[in-house]
Amino acid sequence: MAEAVKLSCATCGQMNRVAVDRLNAGPKCGACGDPLADGRVIELDAGGHDKATRGDELPLLVDYWAPWCGPCRAMAPEFVKAAKVLQGRARLAKLNTEDNPQIAQRARIQGIPALVLYLRGREVARLAGARPASEIVAFVQGNLA
Repeated sequence: MAEAVKLSCATCGQMNRVAVDRLNAGPKCGACGDPLADGRVIELDAGGHDKATRGDELPLLVDYWAPWCGPCRAMAPEFVKAAKVLQGRARLAKLNTEDNPQIAQRARIQGIPALVLYLRGREVARLAGARPASEIVAFVQGNLA
């Protein structure tokens, strides 16, 4: 039997078990049918953030941002590019700190954009400031090696 990882659905919150060898095949949520790991950036709310950062077994990189932040907006397309490159190896997500200040405070976010890498319920590393896709990918790969 293939090794599997748990992934939370950003849409309905359902926890799903996905075979590692199927991560690049665009797995879908067993409850609502939405994509789980298709190389797109996931938008998180407070509940989704907590479920994903605590329960996901695939590395999760969260971009803490706000709509009024120029560097955050400038980095957004680079974050999307990095998500495509890291498909099957990590999921990338965004959390709007303006809409979720309690999460930003709990995560000790002092400046944005802030990238925090989580693995199996623990913070692995963090990176401050806007970055190109190549640096985002290198950050994730370097901290998981």
